Amino acid sequence: MMIVDSHCHLNFPQFEGEIDAIIARAHAADVMVQQTICTKMSEFEDVYAIAENRENLYCSVGVHPHEADKAPIVSAEELIEKAARPKVIGIGETGLDYFYEHSPREQQKISFINHIEASRETGLPMIVHTRDAAEDTIEILQSESKKGAFPFLIHCFSSTDWLAQESLKLGGYISISGIVTFKKADELRE
Repeated sequence: MMIVDSHCHLNFPQFEGEIDAIIARAHAADVMVQQTICTKMSEFEDVYAIAENRENLYCSVGVHPHEADKAPIVSAEELIEKAARPKVIGIGETGLDYFYEHSPREQQKISFINHIEASRETGLPMIVHTRDAAEDTIEILQSESKKGAFPFLIHCFSSTDWLAQESLKLGGYISISGIVTFKKADELRE
């Protein structure tokens, strides 16, 4: 059996100088393909460089909702241009996070919509982060789906049955992460 890690952050500072050892440990555990996730456009070149010359390592391009106000809002055109590179296999991580509110909601929404447009245009799956923002997330996904289909995944799903069902109705996917193993995660397991 081959395992795929679809969401790692190999560009984080604590992994500097350790990337090849991390990949070797992953391979020893049958994790044979990995995707390292872009969370800021200012880091995309570094994220891409990590993936570029390593077999079975890919990356995404995008802006995490926590970072939506840290630079000019990324345009769909910029995302599409970066996504044309051969090692880019996803758009995001993007979405809405109203729990921490590190960025204003309106900027998060604009960024999210631009990522959706890039996903629709490229056909690449969009990695959606949503926390305490289920209603707005679904409203935007529903509204944007009327303009044309786009593939998406609700990353690290830890929300309600309603969010899961509405995402699935739109043709999206939800990811089940290690959070389901937490002692107090009975509702999520259900």
